[in-house]
Amino acid sequence: MKYRRLGGSGLKVSEISLGSWLTYGGYVERENAVNAIKTAYDLGINFFDTANVYEQGAAEELVGKVLNEYPRDSYVLATKAFWPMGDGPNDRGLSRKHVMEQAHASLKRLGHDYVDIFYCHRHDPETPIHETLRAIDDLIRQGKVLYAGVSEWQASQIAEALGVADRYLLDRIVVNQPVYNMFNRYIEKEIIPLSERSGIGQVVFSPLAQGLLTGKYTSTSDIPADSRAAKTQWVRKDITEERIAQVQQLEKVAAELGISVGNLAIAWILRQSNVASALVGASVLNR
Repeated sequence: MKYRRLGGSGLKVSEISLGSWLTYGGYVERENAVNAIKTAYDLGINFFDTANVYEQGAAEELVGKVLNEYPRDSYVLATKAFWPMGDGPNDRGLSRKHVMEQAHASLKRLGHDYVDIFYCHRHDPETPIHETLRAIDDLIRQGKVLYAGVSEWQASQIAEALGVADRYLLDRIVVNQPVYNMFNRYIEKEIIPLSERSGIGQVVFSPLAQGLLTGKYTSTSDIPADSRAAKTQWVRKDITEERIAQVQQLEKVAAELGISVGNLAIAWILRQSNVASALVGASVLNR
């Protein structure tokens, strides 16, 4: 396993990281989830990602319990807040109230004293950025969070957050978590150039386009029963005959290189020096 610096920070993370979205605490059997996390750790992955909203906390509980078997300084753990965790008007967003309450709830579920990275899971137009950044800065000063991050923010929103942090001497964002793969390259135009100038690294999710870039989908009428597409409608809608045909062309390129199309897709992402890690999911253990 190789490791890269996360943006302008001194933190080093594995080029491949393991996520728990749509997997752990959900449709993946507990034994498979536990084995996947342990195998990832054994293979040198030191970066594990989860969020409060993943299965309403169940993913955090599972990830935290497994990782607690290992020395805390041997891995990097990230979680997030933004999406609804209840029906109340303050059970969502990035207000100081919600950020503080969810950070503490996540630590309790994880069974940890701190997380390495705390992400703003989306941008909240109803909360001033200063309020959100101040709350995260306070968590950092308390030792409960080490680094601040955002996920799927626009370049203008990231730039505003950097300006606010500098103005009020708050901890700066060091990591952004966007979607990025061969079919979705939107971050290349504005976000990567801004991030390179500002010391922000990318930890990208869906590098295999929800499994499409593994080559396992051969037809829209033949979706594997154990796949995410079979279980999640919005994943399935992105699997089209046109995209399947494009993947089949990529498979020819991969074959010439003696690698799988999935490995080709990951290597294509890691060509970007601003990408610190490609976040993958694992539902079936296959060593």
